[in-house]
Amino acid sequence: MSNDPNPPPSGRRPAARLDGVAAFLAMDMLSEAGAIERAGGSVIHMELGEPSAPTPGVIRDAARRALEAGRVTYTEALGRGALRERIGRHYRDAYGVAVDPGRIVITTGSSAGFVLAFLALFEPGARIALSAPGYPAYRNIFAALGLVPVPVPLDDANGWEITGEAIARLHAQAPLAGVLAMSPANPLGVTMTRATLADLADTCRRLGLWLVSDEIYHGLTYGGTAETALAFDDEAVIVNSFSKYYCMTGWRIGWLVLPERLVRGVERLAQNLYISPPYLSQIAAEAAFDATEELEAIKAGYAANRDLLLNELPGIGLGRGPAANGAFYLYIDVSHLTDDSLALSRAILHRAGVAVTPGLDFDPDDGGRFIRLSYAGSFADCQEAVARLRGFMASG
Repeated sequence: MSNDPNPPPSGRRPAARLDGVAAFLAMDMLSEAGAIERAGGSVIHMELGEPSAPTPGVIRDAARRALEAGRVTYTEALGRGALRERIGRHYRDAYGVAVDPGRIVITTGSSAGFVLAFLALFEPGARIALSAPGYPAYRNIFAALGLVPVPVPLDDANGWEITGEAIARLHAQAPLAGVLAMSPANPLGVTMTRATLADLADTCRRLGLWLVSDEIYHGLTYGGTAETALAFDDEAVIVNSFSKYYCMTGWRIGWLVLPERLVRGVERLAQNLYISPPYLSQIAAEAAFDATEELEAIKAGYAANRDLLLNELPGIGLGRGPAANGAFYLYIDVSHLTDDSLALSRAILHRAGVAVTPGLDFDPDDGGRFIRLSYAGSFADCQEAVARLRGFMASG
């Protein structure tokens, strides 16, 4: 007999796919931190991958002018032509790669881009390789769409990068349909080398696998640059966004680059699922390419935060992890303290007032040994976080 005091009418039960979609622990930590703050406590937020800097003025001004014009409308499902052309020029200027604007699809954030891409590329039951640790929404979108994630364990031995060799080995064990790679990576902060990305692209092409490249942290590298997968495979599917480097998380605007033969099908999906991306956000995104001076100053702030943490954390016992040279994350090995990163993250939050993300968010199998720190906040916050973490570690 059910213990539910209000059982649903016969047949009215949630779809089983919901059971496979896990909670986003970073958001759970944000909620818990919010409760502490509402009760009068102080929290330094290092749990979310969100720039603390405001959207640059030139971007906000463009949106303001469009709003004052008085008519905010639907656009074409593929997005405004002017923005697609501007993104095409960006690929030429930033990477030396020619991209026809007709292959570019504007999306409601990279999140919608992933859904559109996965629906267009993969049949239900398809097996897609992805990194472990990796962005948790990948696995959960796969679960919602009936796709099968195939983890590729990353560690010091493979430089925390997905290699062509690893993909060939997995494909030989049981056929894959595609590979999902991210560079710079969340939560690792690792940027794939040119050689590794080229080899991965070559392996996918040789084996007939789709390569989906998540490039939303492009622009955020320290001491090097990130390569686009298009430089090595013109049929790679690129997912990108204005959220991270451009400080436009809440504007919910991103893009895809697709092989030409996929564009019309994705357009039909977009027409029916979303109608069109937000008009004002598209206007603002076009102006984002004129905000380089302000954006580079913000990036310099991230670099200073990163240097501070890399200099200070080892001295308090939080210095082990992959060599992070991109995005704004450190993935820290805490195996000398615990194998339950969720419990540790909650202890740090409640005892030290620092919100971090448990590695279990990114790797259900091995993430109990890691936590992720985001350094997208202010330098002062990072200084205070170090002081609080030092006190936490000293207290046992």
